[in-house]
Amino acid sequence: MVAFPPCPPEALAAAEAACGGTVDLKELTNRRGSAVWKAAGPEGTVAVKIGYDDNVAATLREATTLVAMGVAEYEAVSGSYDGGSWLVTPWFTGPSTWAVFTPAREGTGGREAALRGGADLCRSVADLHASGWIHADLQPSHGIHTPAGVRLIDFAWSWHEGEEPVSGFSGGIVHLMAPELAAAVARGDGPVTPTRASDTYALAGVLWTCASGSWPLDYKAAGIDRKAAGPDGVRDAIATGRLPFAPAVWPELQDALRPALAAVPEDRPTASELAELLLKVEP
Repeated sequence: MVAFPPCPPEALAAAEAACGGTVDLKELTNRRGSAVWKAAGPEGTVAVKIGYDDNVAATLREATTLVAMGVAEYEAVSGSYDGGSWLVTPWFTGPSTWAVFTPAREGTGGREAALRGGADLCRSVADLHASGWIHADLQPSHGIHTPAGVRLIDFAWSWHEGEEPVSGFSGGIVHLMAPELAAAVARGDGPVTPTRASDTYALAGVLWTCASGSWPLDYKAAGIDRKAAGPDGVRDAIATGRLPFAPAVWPELQDALRPALAAVPEDRPTASELAELLLKVEP
């Protein structure tokens, strides 16, 4: 296990300023050059993220994106420290989409709540798209279901339509990567450009994974040994657009998601349309 790095004094000071005094730091995640804490103080709670090693630029890029988005709920403070970069953002209280689906996934009920939560996530992505932004890295933990609605997090690879694509983007989690993105990465096209359609593919993949506990494509049925193939081999297989879907554990929901997982981008519904499809599913 990688040792959790110390919180830089600059980031700690920013967190204390935002929270009105001394904060209690709770370690959350530390992987691939990015560490995150929950910082709670007398007057509020914030998230503190640092980027180190290969993730310094990504954290700075996320800070720039949040400023460019200009949304009050995402007001951020950021900077650099000796060895990395840091970012302090508001803390969103609520479960992740993965957690919202836990009862349904484990077969203990909660299907109606899962469908509502899935539709709410779709609407949040639709709102983001309507503002001209593409998230580009949707994951089961990147939607937080707050009392005021779903708040998306982790915008390190997000970009605004009409601007230059983000340099270094490699498609996000390979198992949620749309075939056209996988093909572009495999060809060495660069920079790779995510789209609303590739976001919708990832969104459907997130919901499939949250519902079933497994990725949406059946590598074993396609004769692919994931360990032997490695991420690049899996990506190249996804790029063909010919892999079968994994067995359904909630057929009604997964049937609603299949159109958004179509190999051809133009055949996919929008995020808003996917929300409507989910609301038609019987719990």
